[in-house]
Amino acid sequence: MRFFITFSYDGTRYHGWQIQPNADTVQQCLQEALSTLLRQPIEVVGAGRTDTGVHARRMVAHFDWTDGQSDSQILQNPRPHDLIASNNLTYKLNKLLPRDIAVQDIRPVPEDMHARFSATSRTYHYYIHTHKDPFMQAYSWQVPFNLDFGAMNEAAKALLEYKDFTSFSKMGTDVKTNLCDLMEAHWDEVGEGRWRFTITANRFLRNMVRAIVGTLVEVGRGRLSVDDVRRIVLAKDRCQAGESVPACGLFLVDIRYEALCHKS
Repeated sequence: MRFFITFSYDGTRYHGWQIQPNADTVQQCLQEALSTLLRQPIEVVGAGRTDTGVHARRMVAHFDWTDGQSDSQILQNPRPHDLIASNNLTYKLNKLLPRDIAVQDIRPVPEDMHARFSATSRTYHYYIHTHKDPFMQAYSWQVPFNLDFGAMNEAAKALLEYKDFTSFSKMGTDVKTNLCDLMEAHWDEVGEGRWRFTITANRFLRNMVRAIVGTLVEVGRGRLSVDDVRRIVLAKDRCQAGESVPACGLFLVDIRYEALCHKS
């Protein structure tokens, strides 16, 4: 049987989502905890990969587990469903996991559901603040200069006109295409001197959001125009775009699936 697990994490001390040798990752922690509780090796497949230091308010992954029963036995005695979908397992998992990873939900899904490939959209937030605040340092980027957020929103809106985001992708990746369907991209003030960038797409390239934010900040500083941003997109050259902003301000906040009624 296949199960979706929904969880969140503070990525500050992790080397991203994906398992790496000699490094602490979120995937490794989650797999070890599930394998311990379910008493068999469990492989967890995430909806995407977050980089070192990036956070997730809502991440989804799937795993398979049958408790050693055949399909016919499971239909007659749905113990895996009852055990895994129970609040008891969520509670035990949260007790075993470190404090910076929290599970919200575990549910059975159809066998053909895939945490990564079945997702129809993903949403990220990036936070910046314009004044020194010791309580924001781990979750927002302090920008020491004035920004024109009106111009940044114009440039963000222009991004919706395009599909190929090669200029904002980390070079040397193994993806088959750099095409992405952007659904929204905008800045909103969420407090005095505090701003949030929201971007939603069907998929994202490696480092794409941080590169886009870095480019929009250059617009806000008056170093680039909206037309410059269009030129950068069309150039399909990472060297043309702005620098990637720090990981601390980036959050994966939502993942949507047409086949499931997930709520944020």
